[in-house]
Amino acid sequence: MAQGYVRAADLPQVIPVFPLPGAILLPRGQLPLNIFEPRYLNMIDDAMAGDRMIGLIQPAGGPASLPSLTAVGCAGRITSFAETSDGRYLVTLTGICRFRVAVELPSQTPYRQVRAAFAPFEADLASPSGDDFDRDAFLSALRAYLERRQLEIDWETAGGAPQEALINSLSMALPFEPAEKQALLESQTLEDRCQTLTALLQIDAAESGDGDSPTAMQ
Repeated sequence: MAQGYVRAADLPQVIPVFPLPGAILLPRGQLPLNIFEPRYLNMIDDAMAGDRMIGLIQPAGGPASLPSLTAVGCAGRITSFAETSDGRYLVTLTGICRFRVAVELPSQTPYRQVRAAFAPFEADLASPSGDDFDRDAFLSALRAYLERRQLEIDWETAGGAPQEALINSLSMALPFEPAEKQALLESQTLEDRCQTLTALLQIDAAESGDGDSPTAMQ
């Protein structure tokens, strides 16, 4: 059960949203954010004074100042907060439940707010039951992808992590294109996401040529 929420009806109907390209949040995943724009500092202030809930969503084109929003995002709760000496906020969002944007609301705040439909993703609120995937085959695809991109991970942790933690953390962290990230986010079940992620790993690893520089992933 996610943060005491049992049903979609337990979640707030209206949430502020933070459009961020190339980034997704998934249930029970954790995403660190460095907040510095005044409108989003205001958003964090208001969230901290309320239910600490904000929606992370990718933009879908349009002007940078007011982009269109993708149809699906994920609501997260601020579970860690710190303020720096230069006025930035360092927060950690913990994913609660995905949502479909029902409508964007007129807002008097400098940040955007939507009416969120959580019901299509109510299953996100239940903890997954066990591991049911071919871990060896998945790790083989992951190894080929990482070697091609000269990335590194902790293989001992990857080998023993629960399926959801492994699949969701990699879906959030690996450098996929925004549309690929969105496909991972919108995968209805964990099994669907595992299949999509495996396909993305295999497609990337099969491509020839690579200009990426060595990078270490934590």
